[in-house]
Amino acid sequence: MSTVLVVEDSVTQREMISDLLKGSGLNVTVASDGVEAMEYIQGRCPDLVVLDIVMPRMNGYELCRRLKADPKTQNVPVVMCSSKGEEFDRYWGMKQGADAYIAKPFQPTELIGTVKQLLRG
Repeated sequence: MSTVLVVEDSVTQREMISDLLKGSGLNVTVASDGVEAMEYIQGRCPDLVVLDIVMPRMNGYELCRRLKADPKTQNVPVVMCSSKGEEFDRYWGMKQGADAYIAKPFQPTELIGTVKQLLRG
């Protein structure tokens, strides 16, 4: 079973995304910001990361850059999931190395479909 790390500072959003992914048969772990996510990833590498952008301590862009720069994690797919839905935000997220960008609010099927597609990748 694939493990997805959900990095989101909003408890409500974190629980909603986790429940959606668990409901589609995935193993889910969570972190509340980029620093916590980095600490988790040092211990064991998830199969995919769902990442908010606006977070305390380390934002999603920075975390994505670090993951893609590290040979151990550079092939882990990153899905940015943010309320920053402008074209520029999407462009900038992809420029940091994200494999997909989903704007909030999103349709559950969009998130699950994207995650499953990247895990098959």
